[in-house]
Amino acid sequence: MRIAVIQMNSVPDVDKNLEKIRSYIAGSAENGADLVVFPEAAMFPFDAGRLDVIAQPLDGPFARAVEKAAKDAGTTAVVGMFTPADTVYRLPSGELQTEPVEGSGQANKFRRVHNTLLITGPQGTEHYHKIHTFDAFGYRESDTVKPGTRRVTYDINGVTIGLATCYDIRFPGHFYALAEEGATVMVVPTAWTDGPGKLDQWRTLTAARALDTTSYLVAAGQARPGSPDRYGQNDGPTGIGHSVIVSPGGARLAESGYVAQILMVDIDPNHVEKVRKGLPVLKGHRQDLEIGKKGE
Repeated sequence: MRIAVIQMNSVPDVDKNLEKIRSYIAGSAENGADLVVFPEAAMFPFDAGRLDVIAQPLDGPFARAVEKAAKDAGTTAVVGMFTPADTVYRLPSGELQTEPVEGSGQANKFRRVHNTLLITGPQGTEHYHKIHTFDAFGYRESDTVKPGTRRVTYDINGVTIGLATCYDIRFPGHFYALAEEGATVMVVPTAWTDGPGKLDQWRTLTAARALDTTSYLVAAGQARPGSPDRYGQNDGPTGIGHSVIVSPGGARLAESGYVAQILMVDIDPNHVEKVRKGLPVLKGHRQDLEIGKKGE
């Protein structure tokens, strides 16, 4: 299987990003890619405007155009986008509810979106709504992004792909569950935030999730905007680059830098079965779960 990883800088213009995405899909397919992976928020970048204003349904023009591009190219694409979700009201305690808060006005009203991965190709179209929203370090993604409730796998010519987005990577159970559903290639679009220690964390987590599940891990990140003198500094949720493909044994088969770049790597999905036979960590994980259920 040949995989193209597109590390791009999304701009605050959905149509311009769509034009780039369609071009990358066509070009990657011409170079033999079976799977083309784009970053989280490929449709529109974080910190560039209200997401509820640009969000589109899965049968809207953005998704339809991506589906057509993948179909015309004969390849499968994974693209980060935003879809409408719900309207919620935040209480003074910080809790969210779906009913209006009396006397609160509009200040505590949020039209939330789903942080969605669209996966589409010859095998059909699916979507994944990010489950783990980034509510950490004083940031509340859940105020504007509704968490998903469903894990998703997708078949590409007999190879099962498992989907995750950015902050999901901090939760090993998500990846164990995908592996139990047959996934051998974990796809992780991201807009990982730069900052002190963040690159080291990113490299550790991507290797760990591949090793945890003895799977390939394919992570496509937003390129780092700004000048090189800002690298390593926290400028918000805009991307750190460093897209990567990790083998089931933890080897980094390819890794980009901070700027926009395309990675093209051939993987052997059959290699996963060999690794899992030699290192049966998934079997051990199942045993741990059974022990936890039964006790003594």
